[in-house]
Amino acid sequence: MEQQKLPNATISIVLGIISFIGCCCTSGFGGVILSGIAFFLAKKDEKKYIENPDLYSNYGQVKTAKIIAIIGLVLGLIIVGVFIYMKATGQYDSMMEDYMEMIEDMKQNQ
Repeated sequence: MEQQKLPNATISIVLGIISFIGCCCTSGFGGVILSGIAFFLAKKDEKKYIENPDLYSNYGQVKTAKIIAIIGLVLGLIIVGVFIYMKATGQYDSMMEDYMEMIEDMKQNQ
């Protein structure tokens, strides 16, 4: 019997990698969502593989995807926690004001 590839292995890796970018661009929320989806898909493929290991050939990709998704999830949760803390203490607003002043100064100097 010819071995098949697990269907969600590649997309899990791609989503896990994109979740790193989502952590930086969306205050961590995008990273948490993307890595959560990647982790779910990797676990789904892992269950398929455990049911019939002789049928599938790319289990190594699934393990890699699961690790990347866990790293993205942890990183995203840390960034979300920092974002919530900064919003709760008012540090985020003052940081954004300083950032906007810096941009205005750069525009005037050019």
